[in-house]
Amino acid sequence: MKEETNSRSKWSKGGRPIKNDPAKNCVMVRFSDQEYAKFLSMYEESGVYAKSIFVKARVFNENFRVIKTDEGTLKYVAKLTQLHAQFRAVGVNYNQVVKQLKSNFSEQKALALLYKLEKITLELVTTQQKIIALCEEFKQRFF
Repeated sequence: MKEETNSRSKWSKGGRPIKNDPAKNCVMVRFSDQEYAKFLSMYEESGVYAKSIFVKARVFNENFRVIKTDEGTLKYVAKLTQLHAQFRAVGVNYNQVVKQLKSNFSEQKALALLYKLEKITLELVTTQQKIIALCEEFKQRFF
């Protein structure tokens, strides 16, 4: 029987590759409600994707990294991403406004409106510099 499976695996082209050392042995553990709650909290904190891998790591004293996510950091990054998208939209609108000023207004009127646009742009630049400074402070504090 063993020779049949070996000869079949040599010539078979399809299917999953055969493992050298397949995991065939199973161990079952029963927990009380309190123990299971503690187990689940440890498992969730570990960030491992499967309970079996977590149990193996605990049994064989293998090291694994615990990754904790900070809700405030996630919100900060999400807001920063939205702000970046808004800056890009402002840039696109800025180009469209300048084109319209050039084509639809006289030179003097266009220059007056461009002067106002320049003042607002400088305010936007100072706001962007403040955002960059806050990001650097955040990076130094938390990373």
